[in-house]
Amino acid sequence: MMHDPHLPRLMLKSKLRRRGIYLLPNLFTTAALFAGFYAIVQAMNGRFEHSAVSIFIAMVLDGLDGRVARLTHTQSEFGAEYDSLSDMVSFGAAPALVIYEWALKGMGKLGWIAAFIYCVCAALRLARFNTNIEIVDKRFFQGLPTPAAAALIAGLLWVMLDFEIAGTDIKWLAWGITLFAGLTMVSNIPYYSGKEINLRKSVPFITVLLLALFFFVLIPTHPPVVLFCLFFLYALSGYVMWGWRLIKRKRTTEITS
Repeated sequence: MMHDPHLPRLMLKSKLRRRGIYLLPNLFTTAALFAGFYAIVQAMNGRFEHSAVSIFIAMVLDGLDGRVARLTHTQSEFGAEYDSLSDMVSFGAAPALVIYEWALKGMGKLGWIAAFIYCVCAALRLARFNTNIEIVDKRFFQGLPTPAAAALIAGLLWVMLDFEIAGTDIKWLAWGITLFAGLTMVSNIPYYSGKEINLRKSVPFITVLLLALFFFVLIPTHPPVVLFCLFFLYALSGYVMWGWRLIKRKRTTEITS
């Protein structure tokens, strides 16, 4: 039996390649974590627009790491835990601190309590998601997802800055939305997840056209307004779905009785 002298080198290259692919999704997670950290730093320096944009960037990167892991078949328990910790910084601590520094700081105890409630609700939401991941309906999230809650707060901040409205002028609105986003995260309100959409399947031409118009025409026209409206409507959609299910259940009960 002949021994291939290049075999050890090939095995080493293969091992390094697998290790590199394994690191790839975690690099996206690290980038999302950095974006969240950067948002906090910029808020401390009074650059709130940078903070808002950084939170949206963290959201995009967070969406990529899981997809990269699935495409490269490198899902791991470590990656899942690291992603959850990154989410806590980017979508829990960062939005709470940014909105506190921008609008809630002058409200005394009411301000920091609202920011803390949001932060602890994000932690509870992530913990519940991790423990229920195998038993919940994949089509729906239980409660508002943390990235969407963070985008709601960042979108509010960004759109107000765009219209040159100071945080102190709308502190009660910011306070209300912070509590709304936080409490909705730990609610049982159903939110459509979109996980059943298969990107590998063919889709109608009109779907591609609408997506292209949305991402390349609508968003670039006025990003702060479009993104805030998008996530505000998504936050309300769960309550609409919950109300519809309640009415449907009540009708079913009346018919059977």
